Amino acid sequence: MSILRKIPRGDARNALAASATLHCLTGCAIGEIAGLMIGTAIGLSTGQTIVLAVSLAFLFGYALSSLPLLGAGMRLGQALRLVLAADTLSIIVMEVVDNAVMAAVPGAMESGIVSPIFWIAMILALSTAFVVAFPVNRYLIDRGKGHALHHAHHTADHHAPEHHAPEHRDHSGSEHH
Repeated sequence: MSILRKIPRGDARNALAASATLHCLTGCAIGEIAGLMIGTAIGLSTGQTIVLAVSLAFLFGYALSSLPLLGAGMRLGQALRLVLAADTLSIIVMEVVDNAVMAAVPGAMESGIVSPIFWIAMILALSTAFVVAFPVNRYLIDRGKGHALHHAHHTADHHAPEHHAPEHRDHSGSEHH
């Protein structure tokens, strides 16, 4: 059962916040795990590995947020500006919490990626990051920021020719400025 199905039906903002948080979590998890695997494989120190993992978490988080916007016809520069404005706070919160939990679990960082303690700590860290980042995303959505900015672009008709014109037309053909 999806976590989104557990959200009360009457509160679309909670569903949007959960979706935004899961979206950020996916990018962060991919980046974190890739960074930890690369850092371990090439023999980086724990500090260097964390810097690499956090950098990749931001990269993947922003990339995953940009893809649907680009697919909807948004230009790359516009998509990147929107993603930076919408997702940065959520990713920062996730990364701080994720790394704090990983650092707090004895032996998690030193155990390496083949150890069960590492993966148990990672599950705990990412789950905790979700719980902490959810209210941040809900707060942003309630104020028309964060993933609410994405949502406006996902639901718009980006393939209509008038979308790229300075004025927008409603379905009756009248102009809005």
